[in-house]
Amino acid sequence: MKFYQTNEIKNIALLGSKGSGKTTLAEAMLYECGVIKRRGTIDGKNTVSDYFPVEKEYGYSVFSTVFYAEFLNKKLNVIDCPGADDFVGNAITALNVTDTGVILVDAQYGVEVGTQNIFRTTANLKKPVIFALNQLDGEKADYENVIEQMKDIFGPKVIPIQYPLSCGPGFNAMIDVLLMKKYSWGPDGGVPTIEDIPAEEMEKAQEMHQHLVEAAAENDETLMEKFFDQGHLTEDEMREGIRKGLIGRSIYPVFCVSALKDMGVRRMMEFLGNVVPFVEEMPAPVDIQGNEVKPDSNGPLSIFMFKTTVEPHIGEVQYFKVMSGTLTAGVDLDNVSRGSKERIAQIYCVCGQIKTQVDKLCAGDIGATVKLKDAKTGNTLDEKGCEIAFDFIKYPAPKYQRAIRPVTESDAEKLSAILTRMHEEDPTWEIVQSKELKQTILSGQGEFHLRTLKWRVENNDKLPIIFEEPKIPYRETITKAARADYRHKKQSGGAGQFGEVHLIIEPYYEGMPAPDSYRFGNQEFKMNVRDTQEIPLEWGGKLVICNCIVGGAIDARFIPAIVKGLMERMEQGPLTGSYARDVRVCIYDGKMHPVDSNEISFKLAGRHAFSEAFRNANPKILEPIYDVEVMVPADVMGDVMSDLQSRRAIIMGMESENGFEKITAKVPLKEMSSYSTALSSITGGRSSFTMKFASYELVPSDVQEKLLKEYAEKNAED
Repeated sequence: MKFYQTNEIKNIALLGSKGSGKTTLAEAMLYECGVIKRRGTIDGKNTVSDYFPVEKEYGYSVFSTVFYAEFLNKKLNVIDCPGADDFVGNAITALNVTDTGVILVDAQYGVEVGTQNIFRTTANLKKPVIFALNQLDGEKADYENVIEQMKDIFGPKVIPIQYPLSCGPGFNAMIDVLLMKKYSWGPDGGVPTIEDIPAEEMEKAQEMHQHLVEAAAENDETLMEKFFDQGHLTEDEMREGIRKGLIGRSIYPVFCVSALKDMGVRRMMEFLGNVVPFVEEMPAPVDIQGNEVKPDSNGPLSIFMFKTTVEPHIGEVQYFKVMSGTLTAGVDLDNVSRGSKERIAQIYCVCGQIKTQVDKLCAGDIGATVKLKDAKTGNTLDEKGCEIAFDFIKYPAPKYQRAIRPVTESDAEKLSAILTRMHEEDPTWEIVQSKELKQTILSGQGEFHLRTLKWRVENNDKLPIIFEEPKIPYRETITKAARADYRHKKQSGGAGQFGEVHLIIEPYYEGMPAPDSYRFGNQEFKMNVRDTQEIPLEWGGKLVICNCIVGGAIDARFIPAIVKGLMERMEQGPLTGSYARDVRVCIYDGKMHPVDSNEISFKLAGRHAFSEAFRNANPKILEPIYDVEVMVPADVMGDVMSDLQSRRAIIMGMESENGFEKITAKVPLKEMSSYSTALSSITGGRSSFTMKFASYELVPSDVQEKLLKEYAEKNAED
């Protein structure tokens, strides 16, 4: 294939909600460019995009698919992204390495929550957007209503380039108000008949054309002056104005297509080839030092690895974007992210699972390689002497968790290796070995996201696994001061064990004054603080220890042993075995034995004294609370609110946002376990949510009693 220069390359992300038709559109695009001779279908399980077994099993995209098209003497690199919100990580990755987003909107259902989420991501990344109104041949298609909805949500920047003469199964013709021509198709689509606009449509077409001209002229002062002088622009001038409007996100063109029947697809591709900005016209990305790295084919060589897949008979395939310089096969590069070296033996241009070997790729291009030793997703590979490194892809926080384990315990190490590999393929799958919970916690974007991983592990890797409810990382603390003492004494012939510790504990908060005295019953305890030790706890909060020993009751060399005993109890709280936090301990008295006292004796004495005092200090269990934002259609808002309240949520606010209702609430993590599944069921998949850790708060008394009972029963069984 031809070697394309940076100024001949355009990178495009194909985006949209689940079921909007992206995979079908990708087939039509590839067919129009001559890359494939026959269009595949999802039902036939023979599309270029959905070629992994799990995608054929479920019938929709799980991974993003990279393909290229040579069109109008330009190279279009396209990344077809999954539409399900569970696989949003693929869309975020694609938008970070491409320059324009084509967002499909289903003409039957209009703007969905997933559409808004994707659009919000393009806004955050400042990427140009083109809308493609698909499935205009659907039974419920309503062009006028959807355009009105899009303008209400996305604003007046939504500018139709085309409009259909009719919607529904009879859709076979449209008016293009950029070219001012009528396009029509036969029953099988394909090559259109291009004619002059009929007289009865001319007035509407001219009005929309004038609106488009004004929108194009607004992006360039010269064009604006010419428009005021002459009242019109040439086709090339309109293209230039629209291109500048795309780069500045001041115009969102709307095209009409039927991807299934291949109607309007070639015309949209002509626009992509002629009008969409080239790689070099977009703002340059910045490296981790904050320096712009322009896509200069003569600059230092730097490539960014943005995607990893594991394919049958090949193994790991690494996808990359050439950020700077020109990459040639056989070059040796430094992995600046991992401090290792790699040889790029082969370079491929990719079209799904079809790989075409090439000799070189220049700045801005997208390709793939295989059999790298150490390169991982997110790594930067540079030529010797180049110190460029990138870290610009930011993924959303997980929303769904399950504990995962193999059916056979001896397969634990094998499962760990598989999960590490899968995280490379999709970084929004997060795996944590929780020492606290004694579980392997798998986190993702939703129930389907994790179910997909389970299917792949069991079917591709032949390893049966079990999903379980993850334990909740509760915390324990105290609400009042308490005193206790404990004597550890053990005699077993020869040297024995002896240590006695007296201590007082109380709730700790930042800035509290040094202890002075305490009163328990009729007895007052004066404190003389010799030194204070603050221990920040890795799970949050602090343990503060005041050494108030006077008269040498306990030798200073035994204090570290007592602290060790206290920390052991903080790591396994007396109530439920959860981490304890925010406690101040005053060690004020004790006893030693000249022969039998040793470190183990004082560690045990301190631990037991702490446990007894903790139970007497009106202990409470804290639970993690999350800030939750839910975007829902207005017609199901009441049902969603009721469900949240049944989950002990505190509703913090409600507001309308772009045609949807946004509910903000504080919800205990315990109640969010299967929320993504429940929300999808309540709203028919038309909603989405985000969640972020907020704080630890006291659990209600009935919940605490239940937790204490469960812990006691578990210990009795053990």
